[in-house]
Amino acid sequence: MSRDNGGPEDRSEQSQQPEQAEQLALIRETVREHKARPPRAKPRTWRGAELATRLPVARVLVDKGLVHLDRFFDYAVPAAMDEEAQPGVRVRVRFGAGEREGRREGGGLINGFIVERRADSDFTGRLAPLAQVLSPEPVLTPELLQLCRSVADRYAGSLADVVQLAVPPRRARAEKQASPRRPPRPRAPEPGGWSRYPHGPAFLQALTDKSAPRAVWTALPGPRDWADELARAMATTLATGRGALAVLPEGKSAARVDAALTALVGEGQHVLLTADAGPEPRYRRWLAVSRGAVRAVVGTRAAMFAPVRRLGLAAIWEDGDSGHSEERAPQPHAREVLLQRAVTEGAAFLLGAHGCTVEAAQLVESGFARPLAADRDTVRAVMPRVRTAGEGDEGRDPAARSARLPSLAWRTARDALEHGPVLVQVPRRGYVPRLVCERCREPARCAHCSGPLEASGEGTALRCGWCARETPQWRCPMCAGTRLRGSVIGARRTAEELGRAFPSVPVRTSGGEHVLESVPARPALVVATPGAEPVPEGEDGYAAALLLDGWALLGRPDLRAGEEALRRWLGAASLVRPQGEGGSVVLVAEESMRPVQALVRWDPAGHALRELADRAELGFPPVSRMAAVTGPPEAVAALLDSARESGLPAGAQVLGPVPLPVPASGRPRRPGDPPPGQLWERALVRVPQGSGATLAASLKTALAGRLARREGAVPHVRVDPVDIG
Repeated sequence: MSRDNGGPEDRSEQSQQPEQAEQLALIRETVREHKARPPRAKPRTWRGAELATRLPVARVLVDKGLVHLDRFFDYAVPAAMDEEAQPGVRVRVRFGAGEREGRREGGGLINGFIVERRADSDFTGRLAPLAQVLSPEPVLTPELLQLCRSVADRYAGSLADVVQLAVPPRRARAEKQASPRRPPRPRAPEPGGWSRYPHGPAFLQALTDKSAPRAVWTALPGPRDWADELARAMATTLATGRGALAVLPEGKSAARVDAALTALVGEGQHVLLTADAGPEPRYRRWLAVSRGAVRAVVGTRAAMFAPVRRLGLAAIWEDGDSGHSEERAPQPHAREVLLQRAVTEGAAFLLGAHGCTVEAAQLVESGFARPLAADRDTVRAVMPRVRTAGEGDEGRDPAARSARLPSLAWRTARDALEHGPVLVQVPRRGYVPRLVCERCREPARCAHCSGPLEASGEGTALRCGWCARETPQWRCPMCAGTRLRGSVIGARRTAEELGRAFPSVPVRTSGGEHVLESVPARPALVVATPGAEPVPEGEDGYAAALLLDGWALLGRPDLRAGEEALRRWLGAASLVRPQGEGGSVVLVAEESMRPVQALVRWDPAGHALRELADRAELGFPPVSRMAAVTGPPEAVAALLDSARESGLPAGAQVLGPVPLPVPASGRPRRPGDPPPGQLWERALVRVPQGSGATLAASLKTALAGRLARREGAVPHVRVDPVDIG
């Protein structure tokens, strides 16, 4: 008699691999739990429902980021929601076409925040009731709402857009969990590395006295010293019972400060807010800050809005890094948001970097902040030796020629590899991202769209960086030449050539999607793009650094090209050992250039002051305020005409418009980028310093009018654009 081996479903399970069977069982268990849950309450119309007897009107900020709807809408509060519908909580309301005032029963459901409970309304008709209270958690506090309003006004944006940046998306499971109890105050740490700065201990003492010092800090070179010093400033603030906030350009540097602060004050005193944590853990940490269980935050640019209570210190590191500029509307900069918070909340302000931006120099020149820097003797003692080598000065040694290195750079790398790793900074990733004719130096461009041709690897066909079309047989249109040479050599090609020049030395690359956090303190060549340089393990730093193709950074058609090149060079050179320990840096660039001389002397503040003087003479930011208007030509012209009618500031100048260049290949599309195949223009509106608020208000009024009248395409407006060409 045959045994019953079960039905088809059982037999299929027996044939599954063990891990597949486990997954199937887990899915079935999840489905059973889901069916067993009570059904969620759906939003009601609440037609005819009894209203709250006290403060029956809720003023709501709806989640519509349109400037012509940048106002609050009144809704009735049903009595059943009276207890939960408090200012700051998330709600669902009915809002839609034909119901734009949000005061009748129709319309679709949309999220929003209650900002105020009132006894009456300015509207004399019938108010639509709230549909649902999504959560009783008051996430939009009055202080956070005021900050968002200030940022929206400064950047000609809508309040709803800024609130989306400030308040992370809700995670119900995180809200149900109680935040840990706030730990006792830590003890104030010793000054540590701040003793190397003449005014460093005084700055910490001012924090201890609960005053609000403001400083522009030029940090001394060193792989990890700056993170410990920033953490000590935060720990000193925590010891007074006040909160501290530090914003860094990317997760790697935020992790360094997080580790340094944990070593000083222990666990539980602060949280790390970065995208790497994941949505739910990040929201749980944000709630701990909002509830007052944690008084310090270390994070990336989204942390600039962190609701730290009793803020005592607002700090930002490397304000010149593009990571501090938000890409979502209205694209605020973390430096400006933290400055606003320091002034409004009476907190100390610390802007730190190895370099110095013109905005930081202006803060010092205006008297808003004090310089915080070491004396020249200390700088010389800790900086590496910096030398320059001219472009095209390849050495006579065959190995130097094969590696495209000047003799000085090749000898420096050869000698330094006996003592530790050597950093090689190249300005571009990829293989050969830019090619020119070997005979006449004419850039190699695509015959279809005129985009730049690039080589993705040895032996591969040329490919357009814009349209991705391949060009198997290229001929120069100027001289009919067929041979190409690289005008910019990428990180992968550089790694190949260095591997051939130093066959017994391991070569590591860092950049793009593959960024190394650290490298062993053993002899190796580390090829990295700017910002992706890994930190050597241990305390010694790199034995040397080679900064290649300096002209590629200096030759960018950008007002900030020199400042940005110096910032990137200083970041790499700061990872090298002091010259007393044999540390050396070789920069391949023209020696007479101002940024090159600033690196040789290690004088970033002096370079920034000279740049600021040049900007003042030309009337460029930050001496003036500027806005960029981007879009189809007719839309740009119409918006500027409307802005003039709504009251542009006296002395406003319109520069342009000019055709907008096509975005670089491989970069994700950003607000203000033209759609594929469309011609867009950009006009710059410049006004004197002190007229920025009027400029933003006039542009916002013009935008709101164009949207309300539905007059066609709506241009993109960005106040204080980072890149003005």
